[in-house]
Amino acid sequence: MEESAQQYMDMIVELGTQYGLNIVFAILILIIGFMAAGWVRRMVLKVCKKSSTIDDTLGAFFSSLARYVVIIFTILAVLDRFGVETASLIAILGAASLAIGLALQGTLSNVAAGVMLLIFRPFKVGEFVDVGGHAGTVKALGLFVTEMATGDNVKIIIPNSQIWGASIKNFSANDTRRVDLVIGISYDDDIDHAVAQLEKLIADESRALSDPGHQIFVGELGASSVDLGVRVWVNSGDYWGVRWDLTKAIKQHFDNNDLNFPYPQQDVHIVSNAE
Repeated sequence: MEESAQQYMDMIVELGTQYGLNIVFAILILIIGFMAAGWVRRMVLKVCKKSSTIDDTLGAFFSSLARYVVIIFTILAVLDRFGVETASLIAILGAASLAIGLALQGTLSNVAAGVMLLIFRPFKVGEFVDVGGHAGTVKALGLFVTEMATGDNVKIIIPNSQIWGASIKNFSANDTRRVDLVIGISYDDDIDHAVAQLEKLIADESRALSDPGHQIFVGELGASSVDLGVRVWVNSGDYWGVRWDLTKAIKQHFDNNDLNFPYPQQDVHIVSNAE
């Protein structure tokens, strides 16, 4: 029994003599590595916050990525201290990363699309957009998904890969928008009189911009009406208000000024064949 205990003690002393210094250096490398990882993370985050082109979400992603890179190199340095073949380990990790990447390619494509959206900024939080077949106000933009709210306040979550790979309509990107209306009048009505009434209505609309100026023109001679085109420039925030109010005002004003809104109608002729 005493001989067995002595053998264990001798083994411990031998291991301590052989690996003791390596263990001390390994602990120092871990301490220094983790401290360096935290410092790098803070520095990257600070640089990203100072940049006006990098979103906070993207800054957090870059800072975390930098921290993990430093930690990985620290662990490899510790393993190398104990004589582990790091080249073989890196090859194994590379193969494992490839397998994981293939298994999670959908998720990784969302991350890549999220990074591109955060870098190029085709839209921002609070803007009204039409993306991925959905229209609404952007509530949050993350690395995996984009959260939106429709006009009737329905929450929509869209994977970023569906947004980046499709066309994007941003209705809030520009300061001004153009209200386009098509007003049909009867063929019996005076076109110049109708145009004069439209000019008066637009002049009374305080939200209509003078630069660029508005346009009123004969757009088409339809099957049952003469279609007048009306184009009025407004601030983006006034678009729907002006569109709705101007449509109502035109209908009421035309009714009071002998201008008619024709509608499709059919004349049916009944022919009776007398025997």
